[in-house]
Amino acid sequence: MQLAVAAIAVVVLVVTGFAWRSVDALESNLATARLGLGGMKDGALDLLLVGTDSRTDAHGNPLSQQELESLRAGEAEADNTDTIVLVRIPSNGESATAISIPRDSYVKVPGIGMSKINGAFGATKLTEKQKLIDEGVDDASADEQATQAGREALIETVANLTGVTVDHYAEIGLLGFVLLTNAVGGVDVCLNDAVDEPLSGANFPAGEQTLDGSEALSFVRQRHGLPRGDLDRIVRQQVFMASLAHEVLSARTLSNPGKLGQLTSAVQRSVVLDEDWDVIGFAKELQNLAGGSVQFQTIPVVDINAMTDYGESIVQVDPTAVRSFVSSLADGDGDSDSDESDVAPTVDPTTVTVDVANDSGISGLAGRVSDALATKGYVPGTVGNNAGDTVTESEVHAADPDSESAKSVAAALGDLPVVQDSTVASDTVLVVLASGYAGPGADSTSGYASGDAGSGGTESGILDLGTSPTPAPAGPPIDAGRSGPQCVN
Repeated sequence: MQLAVAAIAVVVLVVTGFAWRSVDALESNLATARLGLGGMKDGALDLLLVGTDSRTDAHGNPLSQQELESLRAGEAEADNTDTIVLVRIPSNGESATAISIPRDSYVKVPGIGMSKINGAFGATKLTEKQKLIDEGVDDASADEQATQAGREALIETVANLTGVTVDHYAEIGLLGFVLLTNAVGGVDVCLNDAVDEPLSGANFPAGEQTLDGSEALSFVRQRHGLPRGDLDRIVRQQVFMASLAHEVLSARTLSNPGKLGQLTSAVQRSVVLDEDWDVIGFAKELQNLAGGSVQFQTIPVVDINAMTDYGESIVQVDPTAVRSFVSSLADGDGDSDSDESDVAPTVDPTTVTVDVANDSGISGLAGRVSDALATKGYVPGTVGNNAGDTVTESEVHAADPDSESAKSVAAALGDLPVVQDSTVASDTVLVVLASGYAGPGADSTSGYASGDAGSGGTESGILDLGTSPTPAPAGPPIDAGRSGPQCVN
């Protein structure tokens, strides 16, 4: 099992200052990959950080037996990316949000179709490598080209899910986690309860404690026996990242040439960056970013216990909700000039009945949209064809267009316009769908309905188990500015 939470730590080292006075030496020996990224086309700098199961270092050198033993993860090579973090830095550079994407998120992968997101890299690499070998390409070249294809598939998958333009890419293997933790002399964590979970090797008492690299790897690997499973494991990762960032920011690290040297060596040996990333310029631009402005969150999910029609356990996500959430972080903590109308509506969806009328000419669209809203908790109302005036664009109709219920439904369907309609009951919202509708339920590739096979994939949908969805309750707020570790499950 791969847990390279150190991927975020790499950028934390740079984002939080990481003694950029030493960055020349750091940059000269970094492993790089040609990916053609960059541009800040969506109002923020977006960094995609991933971890791999690699049992080699960033330069392809096999790990020693002693290093493999320190990982406590076995010797089997794999290409899953079980840790995927998108760091969003608004253009003003005054804050950074690290957004975790659950590894089992069920999304559309280019060339594969619906799949868990942690398989996008590995499945693409495997397919592409076999194709190249069949064409007569030697193994080393095939592996290099296939790895490139895997990275590009993961980048595109994350971009499609979140709606961002990925500007830079960082990748790290298991060894980097151990090296970075040990470089700062261990990291402080805190547990609400004692744990003893042999699958991950996590065996810790309750309360505050300092973990070395191998212990920390077990700490962030555990997901069995946790109340929210993999989502609690993500919280473990996040509090560890925050604690590591705080440690790097401390005077005892920044003023210690020995520790800075170890950090530089750890990054050089374990990290791959896209070749267009100007680390020096990046570090200088963000050197004044305070630890408290580095925050950690997780994308919203629909159901943490969903299942495909072929029996695979998945995390169901709503790409529209994910994109809205990620987009909201582009402006940092808020703009003083923002209008009250920009604030997302807050309403209990179980109190809102939604009728859906189809004016698109697309068979079954109203039913799919009604089902998509039901997965979000809204109460299904009447579903059928539009009996009113023909519409040229999809709309939300309400007796009071300023009601929180109408705004909430409009936001859930991709920010549809809201219009006043006196024929709609005061306790109901009506959605009228036009032919150009592209929100939740529009087709079978949206992540909350049936999956699309895409090119060469296997069609699969999400089972309706006859029970209400189990969305993730909000995790604790986490940032890198705390003076002590935050206690978690």
